[in-house]
Amino acid sequence: MVLSVDAQSRKQLNLNQDWFFKLDSTRSYLHDHNFSTWRKLDLPHDWSIELDFNEKSPANSGAGYLSGGIGWYKKEFALPDSYKGQHVFIEFEGVYEQSEVWINGHLLGKRPNGFIGFSYDLTDFLVWQGKKNVITVKVDNSKQPNARFYSGSGIYRAVQLVVRNPISVGYHGTFVKPLHVDSEKAVVQLQLTVDNKDQKAENIQIRSSVFSPQGVRVLSSTQDLKLVKQESALFINEFTVTDPQLWDIHTPQQYKVVVEILKGKKVLDRQETKFGLRSFEFDKDKGFILNGKHLKIRGVCMHSDLGSLGMAFNKSAALRQLKIMKDMGVNGIRTSHNPASEQFLDLCDSLGFIVMNETFDVWKSKKNPYDYHLYWDDWFRRDFEDHIKRDRNHPSLFIWCLGNEAQEQWHSRADGIEIPKILASIVDSLDGTRPTTIANNELSKENPVLISDAVDLVGYNYNHQKWVTFQEDHPGKKFIVTESTSALESRGQYDLLSEDLMRTWPERWDIPFEGGNATKNISAYDHVYTPWGSNHQTSLRLLEKYDFISGMFVWTGFDYLGEPTPYLWPARSSYFGIVDLAGFPKDVYYLYQSVWSDKTVLHILPHWNWKQADHVDVVVYFNQADRVDLYLNDEKIGEQLKSTDRYDAVFKAVIFEPGELKAISYLNGKEVKTSTVTTAKPAHKINLILEKNNLRLDENELAFVQAIIVDNEGNMVPMASNEVEFSITRSDAQIVATDNGSTTDHTSFQSTTRNSFNGKSLAIVKGNKKGIFRLIAKSKGLVSDQVEINFR
Repeated sequence: MVLSVDAQSRKQLNLNQDWFFKLDSTRSYLHDHNFSTWRKLDLPHDWSIELDFNEKSPANSGAGYLSGGIGWYKKEFALPDSYKGQHVFIEFEGVYEQSEVWINGHLLGKRPNGFIGFSYDLTDFLVWQGKKNVITVKVDNSKQPNARFYSGSGIYRAVQLVVRNPISVGYHGTFVKPLHVDSEKAVVQLQLTVDNKDQKAENIQIRSSVFSPQGVRVLSSTQDLKLVKQESALFINEFTVTDPQLWDIHTPQQYKVVVEILKGKKVLDRQETKFGLRSFEFDKDKGFILNGKHLKIRGVCMHSDLGSLGMAFNKSAALRQLKIMKDMGVNGIRTSHNPASEQFLDLCDSLGFIVMNETFDVWKSKKNPYDYHLYWDDWFRRDFEDHIKRDRNHPSLFIWCLGNEAQEQWHSRADGIEIPKILASIVDSLDGTRPTTIANNELSKENPVLISDAVDLVGYNYNHQKWVTFQEDHPGKKFIVTESTSALESRGQYDLLSEDLMRTWPERWDIPFEGGNATKNISAYDHVYTPWGSNHQTSLRLLEKYDFISGMFVWTGFDYLGEPTPYLWPARSSYFGIVDLAGFPKDVYYLYQSVWSDKTVLHILPHWNWKQADHVDVVVYFNQADRVDLYLNDEKIGEQLKSTDRYDAVFKAVIFEPGELKAISYLNGKEVKTSTVTTAKPAHKINLILEKNNLRLDENELAFVQAIIVDNEGNMVPMASNEVEFSITRSDAQIVATDNGSTTDHTSFQSTTRNSFNGKSLAIVKGNKKGIFRLIAKSKGLVSDQVEINFR
C-alpha cells in the first residue's frame, strides 16, 4: 500500500540568506528593528577576518592579531499557517562564541562553546498570519585571549529551520551502530530517539529501510512502538546486511538507512542517515588494521580556518584542502583542536579519510585567561554529549580524542585522573564502537593523564626520541602519535647555508626568539624545527619503520591563521604547514608524496635563480627508483643511490650557473622520470590558472584562481613580488578574498590587489548569479591575463 506523506512531515529550511549584522560593543540591539544602519549579509560569516591586523589586538599572536568584539545578527522570516501545530526548531552548527539567541524578544538560551552546534524550539513564541518573526543572535567574542589559535567571530557555520511533527525523530536522535562486520555479513543496531510532544500517548510504527551504496533497497522492516505523552522513547532494531560493501580509504562505500514514523497511513516523519560498514582494530604490535588488512595511518592535523576565508565554512574550500592532502598521500585527518563542521566530516566520509575527532583543547585548567576552563564544570558534559551524538554515524570517524595537551598533565592531579574516566565513559555510553585517546606532550610516569587506563590508545604529541621504547615504557598498550614534527618553512624560501645544518627555533618554547632574518621567512630545506619537534624526515622515518606505531598526525597539513612560531609581529600566521595558507604546496609536500602515495615523484629544490658562483645544495625527492642523476646544462653533476636512511638525494654545494638543472631517476638502469628547474628571466606576464570550472551556484562553490608570475618563456619567476590587481567583468560575481601564502602580509584578505609572494598569489571568486564571468589580472609592467569562470 502506498502511504501518503503527511503535510505535517519534517521540513528542513535553509536559513543562511538575508541576515542583518552590526558589530557594536556599546549597547544592546535586542529590540532594534530599524535595519537602515545594519549590514545585510549571508551566512556563514566571520567578522574577525574582515578586520585589520593589529599588533595591539588583545587576541595576540595566537589568533593572528585579528580582534573579536560583540556582534549582533538579526533575521526576519514569516511561516505559512499550514505549519501551525508542528514544532519549529532553529539549528546552529557553530557560533563563536558566547552566543545568546532570542525569538521575538524571548530568550531561548545561551551557549558559551563556540564549536558545538545547538538547537532551540521556537514553537511557543512564533507569530503567524503572515507576520514576521525576528531571530536575534548576540555573539560575544570580546574577552580575549580565549583560544590559542584563530577561531574567528560570528555565526560561521550553517543555520537551518527544522519543522517537525510533534511525533518525530529527536535532534541527533539516530545512531546506526555496527555490532559486527566482516566480508560475509554485517550486524547493525539502529537506535532511534523518538520525541512525543503531544499531550497524549500514541501507538506508532517505525519503518526502517536500508539502501546499498548504489541506491538499491536491501532491507525493510516495520515495528510497533508505544509512546508516553510528553516523553521521548528509545527504539532499537537490529538488521543484518549480507555480503556487505565495505567502507575503506580507497572505496569509501556508504549505505543509507531511511527511517519513517507511521501513524496509520500517514508518514509523520522521515529521516535519512548515511553510514559505512567496516571492521577495524588497534593492535599493540601490528598497529592499525582496517577490514583485516594492516594500514598505517598517515595523517595531518587540520585547524578549522580556511585561510583567507577565515572560519566561515565553505564546502568547496574545505574540499579543495582535503583533495590537496589526498593527492599528497594523506589518509588521516585530526580535527585539531575542536569539532569540525559536519559538512567537513561528510567530505571525509566520501573521500576515505581516517578521522581522529577532537573535542577539547582545554579542560578544567586554563591555557588562556578567558578560555573554556571558565565553563567546564557547567558545560563539558552537555557539549561532549552533543558532539558525540552529532558525529557518531560518520564512517570516517575512527578515534575520539578527548583532549589536547591538557594542563592537568602537570596540575590538578585529581582532575587528571578523574576527567579522562568521565569523558571515556560518556563515549562508551553514547557510542561504544570507537577507541579513545588523549594527546599528551608530557611523557613522565607522573602524568596522570598519560597513564590513565580509561583511554584505549596512548597518544604522544612529539617526543619522537621515545617512540622506539614505547612498548617497553607501556607494556601491552596500543600507540598512536597524535601530533608530530612541528617543522617550519616558508614556501619558496631558501637559505644558502648547508641544508643539513639543523636549526631549532626558538631555543626553548618559553624563550623569545631573536634569530632568523628581517623578512621573517624561513628556509624550506626541511632543516628548521621547534625544540619540541623534529624535521619532517626524522619523524616520517620512525613512523614507517615500526609497525606498532599505528599512525601519525603531522602538525600541520595547511598553514593556519595565528600561532606564527617562532616569531611574533609582524608574522600573523603559522609556518608549520606542509601547504601554505593559500593552498600552494611547500617542497616537503613532495617528500610525503614520494613516501605516502603511488604517484611517481621526482621533485627538485631549490629554484635556480642565484648569483654566479653561489654554492647551492640541491635536494631531490624521488620514489619508484633506485638512483637519481643530476645535470646542469647537460653536464652531469653526479649521481646518488636511494638510501635506506633518507627519502631524498642531496647534492652538496653545486656551483651555480644560469640555465637548466635536470634530474633523471632510474630503476634497475631504466629511466623512470625526468624533472627540470630553469633559471627564470625577468618577470614578463601573469599566468592565470583556474583550478576548477563549471561551478555550482546552488552549492555556493568558489572559484580558486592562481596567479603565477612568469618570464617570456613561461618559467615561474621564483622571487617575484609584483603587485597583482584582480577584477571581475560583471557585478553579479565578486572577489571574496586574495592571498599569497606569506605569513607577514598585512593586506586585508578582502583586498582585490595582492603582492605576489615568491612568484604566486591567489584570487577566490564567488558567483551571485548564473553565467560566465571573466577574472582579469593586471600588474604594472607585465602582460595581463584573464580567465573565464562559469557558474551554473
